Amino acid sequence: MTDLLILTERVRNNIALHESHFREFKSAWEGKTNQKTPRRWADIATDIGEALVAFANADGGDLLVGVEDDGSITGIPHPPEVIDNLLLAPTTHVHQKSKLPLQICTALDIDGKTILFFSVMKGAVGVFQLPDGRCVRRTGKSTVPESVECILFDQREARSRSYDSEFVDGAQVNDLDLNVLQGICDRYLRGITPEKYLQQIGLGEYTQGGLMLRKAALLLFAKDISRWHPRCQLRILKVRGTNLKPGSEYNVMSDEFVQGNILELLVRSWEAVRPFLAYKTQLGIDTKFEQKYLYPEWACREALINALGHRDYSILSSVDVFIYDDRIEIRSPGSLLSTLTITQLMQLSGAHESRNSFIARTLRELGYMRELGEGMKQIFQLIEESDLKKPVLTSDESTFTVTLFNKSVFSDEQLAWLKLFDKINLSRFQQRIIIAGMHEREISPHDIYKAMNTEDRDTYDREVTGLRLGGLLLEIRTSPQATQVAKKTRQSKRDIPRFKVILPGSIVELESHPPLIPGKIVVFNIPFKSTGSEIKELFEKYGTVLQVRMPKQNGPELDYKYAFITFSDQKPVEVLVSESTHLSLGGRPLRIDRYREKPDR
Repeated sequence: MTDLLILTERVRNNIALHESHFREFKSAWEGKTNQKTPRRWADIATDIGEALVAFANADGGDLLVGVEDDGSITGIPHPPEVIDNLLLAPTTHVHQKSKLPLQICTALDIDGKTILFFSVMKGAVGVFQLPDGRCVRRTGKSTVPESVECILFDQREARSRSYDSEFVDGAQVNDLDLNVLQGICDRYLRGITPEKYLQQIGLGEYTQGGLMLRKAALLLFAKDISRWHPRCQLRILKVRGTNLKPGSEYNVMSDEFVQGNILELLVRSWEAVRPFLAYKTQLGIDTKFEQKYLYPEWACREALINALGHRDYSILSSVDVFIYDDRIEIRSPGSLLSTLTITQLMQLSGAHESRNSFIARTLRELGYMRELGEGMKQIFQLIEESDLKKPVLTSDESTFTVTLFNKSVFSDEQLAWLKLFDKINLSRFQQRIIIAGMHEREISPHDIYKAMNTEDRDTYDREVTGLRLGGLLLEIRTSPQATQVAKKTRQSKRDIPRFKVILPGSIVELESHPPLIPGKIVVFNIPFKSTGSEIKELFEKYGTVLQVRMPKQNGPELDYKYAFITFSDQKPVEVLVSESTHLSLGGRPLRIDRYREKPDR
């Protein structure tokens, strides 16, 4: 019994962990500091009903009444009969047809003050409403309104949604990997035991027969997962070509399995998949050999975490990873939940729903899983930054699939065009600008913004200035000239072509193509608060610095973003331009280009 997590200790732990997606504090007082008075009990009861409905419609959670937002315990100053009425709020202040899956509803004495402690599970068989018919849901640390249609789900999902919350007869704490679990306990809250930790996060519950474990606890921490779930595993199939063929043409080159509890799979899944995705090994900046992959590493990891955390464990099959020549498909058992749509996920609206609420809660608290749909956003963002084709999400009656492609968003013709600029250290945005100017097309500021997919003026100025100083973007029409054309044609000035892309080494008229200035460079991405003396000290290692000039930007006095540096000779310039990716200041990588003088107008 010494390991029994008594309610008062659980409350103190909740307070120490602060408010979150799974915890909320409510005060029983109102008014200014030092002038506080007891709140109307009816308002407190309304808050209780709303918070518990929001938790039940999301992933479950704990509510403490008599605790301030900062965690200080102020108690409930109301008489006993009012406290009794507040304890009835989960019934009296929710819709009459809504029966909350309440686990705990009690009053406790903490440090001589009375508080109320409520704990509610995630609902698995319906939608919960407030007395007036409204629906609310817990999102992060907030309670937000939600439509019944968005919360309502098909009854066929009830089994998959409740699977990880079911208790397992005969399962004991010794069936878990206690070494791993103790390490997690130490990080979660110093001094807490595995038994208390499991109760604290809802993976176990103490009964007269001892500590009962939920399936989620075994799926996450079991020493021998095969005893409890024979298909808690990852299957990796390497396919030759772009389609899986049957019979005598069967083209699977290798078929491997990785088995373990969820935490083991989170670590080992990428280790097992990545050898199939590496395309070359090269010498990195720190002179160590490093692998280069066909896909962004963290995009693959996020997709694997998503599959392992949100799959339907009531279906006894594995998470399957099909690796084709042109793509990787990560298929997880169970269709997309009816409260979500492919469109919502593809729009990166932050749409979020946890099929396995106990597993998802634990993985979020441990830092493996991102909050509220952020993982899917991360996948799409990383793929976009790598200039790869956008991921595709699909769902059928039995599986949900994330497909990542290793094909560039650029066409073969565009890639051939970029090949002409190989020796120049172009940024991702500059590559897109260069492509916008293919076939000697004259491009406007609007074309450039569209190519970069941003409306940020600082980004525009930085990337365009870099291309112009590098002699790759020729100004064919000045700003005043563009204004005149816009007035005559009644167009927006942003739509008037002003630039033309110049191939490296092309010969253009001197008056329109400014010459290189020997011994001078322009440095971008300088930390905002860096001083001229710091910059001079950094570049003195390469040669004698005659001048450091930093044009002032809008904002604070030292809010600089780039600088012009003049050396006594040309040699440092050649060294720095070839080694620009190796130089950093204040933890930020510097980008260095040759300087071209602006012609007189």
